[in-house]
Amino acid sequence: QLPAFGGGLVQTGGSLRLSCTASGRTFSTYGMGWFRQAPGKEREFVAAINWSGGSAYYTDSVKGRFTISRDNAKNTVYLQMNSLKPEDTAVYYCAGNASGYETPRIQGMNYWGKGTLVTVSS
Repeated sequence: QLPAFGGGLVQTGGSLRLSCTASGRTFSTYGMGWFRQAPGKEREFVAAINWSGGSAYYTDSVKGRFTISRDNAKNTVYLQMNSLKPEDTAVYYCAGNASGYETPRIQGMNYWGKGTLVTVSS
């Protein structure tokens, strides 16, 4: 179970923080990622973090604006989104992979959560 929270409506330039809390005892061994799917488009990679939180990877369009982090004691991964743009509008999903690495590959993810909608108005 990977329910995601924190989506909503925000104006251009605003901020949101998404969170995703996992059940179970293996969260700390999983690499975690955030993906998004805009209306009429394919799901795409946004950001990923390795099992320890020591390494992260971002798609170019969000570098410098988004930050992924995790708290293994709380089984939670976060996505802090700043300087939001209308093109960031999408349903955001968190996902986990058993390799423990910060993989950007959709096919590499073992678990997917329910998404949360982020809408950025212009």
